[in-house]
Parts: sequence; C-alpha cells; structure tokens
Amino acid sequence: MNAYNILVVEDEKEIAEAVEIYLLNQGYNVFKAFNGMEGLKVLENEEIHLAIVDIMMPVMDGITFTMKARENHNFPIIMLSAKSEEVDKIMGLNIGADDYVTKPFKPLELLARVNSQLRRYTKYMNIQKASSTEVEAVNENIYTIGGLELNDDTKEVSVDGNPVRLTPIEFKILGLLIKNPGRVFPAEEIYERVWNEAAINTDTVMVHVRNIREKIELDPKNPRYLKVVWGVGYKIEKI
Repeated sequence: MNAYNILVVEDEKEIAEAVEIYLLNQGYNVFKAFNGMEGLKVLENEEIHLAIVDIMMPVMDGITFTMKARENHNFPIIMLSAKSEEVDKIMGLNIGADDYVTKPFKPLELLARVNSQLRRYTKYMNIQKASSTEVEAVNENIYTIGGLELNDDTKEVSVDGNPVRLTPIEFKILGLLIKNPGRVFPAEEIYERVWNEAAINTDTVMVHVRNIREKIELDPKNPRYLKVVWGVGYKIEKI
C-alpha cells in the first residue's frame, strides 16, 4: 500500500470518480475537490503529496489554483487539459505545474505519470530531509558557474548568495546542465534523462527551461547562464 495522499481537482464528477477509482486501486489515498477553491481548502487540512488538476473549472480554475498552491507547496502537480486548451496548458507549466495529460486520456498513462512524479518527489524530499539533519555536510557536490551555485547534496540553488526556489523537475534540469557546462543538450535528451521515458512532446522542456531562466537570470531576455542554441538545444554557459 502506498501512503501517498493525492488530491483530484476536477469539476466533472464522472471523471473525478473514475480517476479516484484508478488511484484507490493502486493503494493511494484520494481527496476530491470540484473547483480550485475547494482544492485549496483541502490543502489547509491535509498533507498532499501530488495533485491532479483540471484547467477549466468554475469558481476557481486550475491555473489560479496552481499559482496559489505554489506559494506554500512544492508537491508535483499534473494538469488535465483538453486539446483546445493548448495555451492554458503552457501557462500551467509556466506557473508551476510539473506535467500535463490531455483529455481524453488512458488511465494507465495517467497512473504512469503519477507514479513517475511521486518517485522523483520522494527522492527529492528524502534528500532534503537527510541534509537538514546534518550539522555538517560531507562530500558536498557543489557546482558553481559564476554566481550560480547548485548543491546536489542539499538540493539547494543560489544566485549571488540569494537562494532560488526550484521545483524538483527544474532542479533536475538545471543539475543536468550545470554538471556539463558548455555542452548543448537537445530537448529530447533532457526529457529522456529527467523524466526517464521516451520523449514524445518536448514542449514541457521548453517551458521548464523558461521557468528556470526567470528564476536564475537577472535579465531573462539576455541570459548570462542558461542559453538557447537555436535549433540544437540548451546549455549552461561556461563563465
């Protein structure tokens, strides 16, 4: 049995109940909410480890819910979107969602993404918990480029001494790039090495890279560290 609590925020009752059944069959604990406002109330009372959030909902949509949830929580968020909501999907990734599934979706695909996100999140949290109990870190893996610093032991990032808060996915992407300064990684390779699955749609990589740049660059439109090599991929510039 998995001890994970999953929040499903979906206004279509039939979909919410179907997702709940799939998750319960996998041993997860499930909390349901039918709009973003109800979802935020669940977050106030329960420890949630992952949220599955529809984009279009009454009262409060999934984009607003994600923005508000990200103010205090860093658990993975998987967005559900219709094919016609492409712009909203990209916006969701921009403001903190970790992944998305397009409706109509196959239950096994959704479960695979839930399991994958929880594995990464658990590993990330276990490392953070272990590092927080150590008075002195031993054999710290610290990678520095100019004023950008990534500590692979404590899972912390800073720029010019100021801490930067990244999601687990953003941290893995930045870690891959900063450990190989100057090397250009195609989006497909980043996806396969970070998500550990074959690259089907790499739009999510582009959005996460944009998010990282917004957080670590003084001028994101004229980046110092995270560069795009047009038509090839992304790299951390050697300084």
